[in-house]
Amino acid sequence: MTDPSGFLHTARSPVPPRPAEERLGDWREVYAGQVLLPLVSAQANRCMDCGVPFCHGACPLGNLIPEWNAYAARGDWRAASDRLHATNNFPEFTGRLCPAPCEDACVLALEGAPVTIKNVEQAIADHAWESGYVGPAPPGRHSGRSVAVIGSGPAGLAAAQQLTRAGHTVVVYERDDRVGGLLRYGIPAFKMEKSHLERRIAQMREEGTVFRTGCEVGGGVDAAELRRRHDAVVVAVGAGQARDLDVGGRELAGVHQAMEYLVCANRVGEGDAAEPRITAEGRRVVVVGGGDTGSDCVGAALRQGALSVVQIDINPEPGSGRAGHEPWPVYPKVYRISHAHEEARGRQGADPRLFALATLRFEGDAGGRVRALHLTRVEPQDRSPVPGTGQAVEAELVLLALGFSGPDRACGLEGQLGLVRDGRGAFARDSGFAAPRAEGVFVAGDAGRGQSLVVWAIAEGRAAAAAVDSYLTGRTELPAPVRADDRPLTA
Repeated sequence: MTDPSGFLHTARSPVPPRPAEERLGDWREVYAGQVLLPLVSAQANRCMDCGVPFCHGACPLGNLIPEWNAYAARGDWRAASDRLHATNNFPEFTGRLCPAPCEDACVLALEGAPVTIKNVEQAIADHAWESGYVGPAPPGRHSGRSVAVIGSGPAGLAAAQQLTRAGHTVVVYERDDRVGGLLRYGIPAFKMEKSHLERRIAQMREEGTVFRTGCEVGGGVDAAELRRRHDAVVVAVGAGQARDLDVGGRELAGVHQAMEYLVCANRVGEGDAAEPRITAEGRRVVVVGGGDTGSDCVGAALRQGALSVVQIDINPEPGSGRAGHEPWPVYPKVYRISHAHEEARGRQGADPRLFALATLRFEGDAGGRVRALHLTRVEPQDRSPVPGTGQAVEAELVLLALGFSGPDRACGLEGQLGLVRDGRGAFARDSGFAAPRAEGVFVAGDAGRGQSLVVWAIAEGRAAAAAVDSYLTGRTELPAPVRADDRPLTA
């Protein structure tokens, strides 16, 4: 165990990011080269003997946080890696991308200084790779059964790795030209460099997982035929149907969906183009939407040399402390500053976000290109417009980051596999991840849950794999951290 009184004599000290101006000059990770093992060990030693590990309960994966904190505190990085990988296929992903609800559930969060769990997780994962602790784990025997996984995002990859290790022949079908889904083209490199993804894919190939790219199941590849060729199918296509903004001027040039913009930026990083098809360079950029995708757009626009960046959030500005209806250990909606917001503040002198505003219409110039947004303040309770509060914001590039409403409506899987949509637009499934009208078809990740976190996608992929294994063999020893009817801790 860790030092039960460590938190009394060691202050919380997160790993410092690179200076904002330095990182704005490249697309490398915010923490590139910044994970300091002695600092991380000391911080892990702050984990107290709290008796009930609320951090463990707040993690969708059920990560054994107190256990790997104890090993990290002692510098036993191999044992820490073993405990971390016992519940998480890809801790180097979550250590970079998860918003860490575990930290808000830490007992020390009651005093505002939780253990730096996310830093510890990333340090363990990265050190494990650097030290050769992580290698392929091919199955000892093969079941003779085959599974098709449609989609290679975090849910699909987790399901595929678990099923391969259980002895099944797994083929992952990806419509894009590279494996990774959202991890590849939706997440900017400054949040996670693609070398981490490539490393895991190479591991999975060595274990026996087969990847087929450029295969659009439901389009060029018939999903019904795919189902006939395999003993089971896992649908993990994500929630790619972006919400739009039905206001005047939406058709103007320069108004794009956020994911369209981020994919262009990531393709430049992959070497597919010298310059992005959509660029913020030299332009006044407005991002509509206050979530993580919007924040990613802010960071990308700054790196491309935007003249200015503004982010519009329809929600009121959160307070600095927990609201009464969000008591500990609930993950609270509080004022948070992402690294992109920090970068914008340093460059522009102020937080780029404007709260409690809704877009009324876009205004264009004589050439049909957007030049301004017309906004109104809204009431916090029902988001109704406040009369007399109209204002205009200049814009030469507008990025819509309004979230997603389920799988792409044109994906073709519904008719070919017999899938149905639920009231949220996601693919319906029972509590065991099985599609109700499609024998042998299972739904995992955002495709069934709706837009959520990477940690939930991995958890669902693992649980769906356990359900498939049980369906194929009548029993399973694979862990199932969640049920399909569980709901995320965040709204």
